[in-house]
Amino acid sequence: MKRITAHFTGTVQGVGFRYSTCRVAERFSVTGVVKNLPDGRVEMVAEGQGAELSAFLEAVKEELAGFIRGTEVAEAPGTGAYLRFSVAL
Repeated sequence: MKRITAHFTGTVQGVGFRYSTCRVAERFSVTGVVKNLPDGRVEMVAEGQGAELSAFLEAVKEELAGFIRGTEVAEAPGTGAYLRFSVAL
């Protein structure tokens, strides 16, 4: 199991980005959370198997490409901290 932490920049707050990310997550075997950051970025933390995580990240980037200007991704070992994928409020 792996964990990715992705930070998205662009017009990613106030446009339904987090909820759209959750809808994309429903198609993949991933758990995690997506949240707005005070600096205007959106942070997504997702855990799952390597290929599934990669496919999920690519699907998010493809589906929300019109809002994303940049993406920074860091990988780490998974922790099993999440039971599902959700929006942090």
